[in-house]
Amino acid sequence: MLPERYPAAPALDVEDVTVVLGDRTVLWDIDAVVPRRTLCAVVGPNGAGKTTFIRAVIGLLQPISGRIRIMGESFAQACRHVAYVPQRSGLDWDFPATVLDVATMGTYTSLPWWRQLGNEQRRRAKAALETVGLSDLASRSIGELSGGQQQRVLLARALAQEPELFLLDEPFQGVDAASEASILATLTSLRDSGRTVIVVHHDLHTVAERFDRAILLNVRKIADGPVSECMTESNLRRTFGARVGFDERNTDPRSMATDA
Repeated sequence: MLPERYPAAPALDVEDVTVVLGDRTVLWDIDAVVPRRTLCAVVGPNGAGKTTFIRAVIGLLQPISGRIRIMGESFAQACRHVAYVPQRSGLDWDFPATVLDVATMGTYTSLPWWRQLGNEQRRRAKAALETVGLSDLASRSIGELSGGQQQRVLLARALAQEPELFLLDEPFQGVDAASEASILATLTSLRDSGRTVIVVHHDLHTVAERFDRAILLNVRKIADGPVSECMTESNLRRTFGARVGFDERNTDPRSMATDA
């Protein structure tokens, strides 16, 4: 269940967060707020600190300064209510596991260490696979899946956890159009059901059309807030560089460089 000690707290509240890796400052003095029940994109060029931002939120990286609160609590207190979907390319898809095995992993956080998986955990995993359209592949090895199917099984694992906050790192990277549409529909449905979804994403056209809010990063925070307010040409130029031109017909920043 949702933590009730801070019912008015936003889903995510990041204050003055700086992250250093080696001798390089990857995030500098970041402030950002994501209200509950929203679909929020984290946007920026390669090397902007988007993945670092997500990893700092879930405690995989420790900021040298600042504070992060999830629904008013630290990550250690709220971790059972948070699901993280990492980049697909960083995982071992040759691991001997079935699609159902991976989806069921999402239920582990709700089990005491002495309890074995039971009918309730299997029910949740199967329901999650049905949500992402993979029920018919439940017994298939994960190594046999396409890129889009792999991404959807990772989403199913997160769904089986039944969290309040979802954090996804580039879930549309390398997936086919059908899988992208399916994932977007699932994320929108989660938002509509009262969950909060934060997605690292590069397609500005999709962000403008389908997301409620955005956080624009380039080591520093450029802007955050409702998409209609922060996805301006000025903010996008500050995020992606002065040579970037904003064209609503072509809003992938990787192809927005101009000769001007």
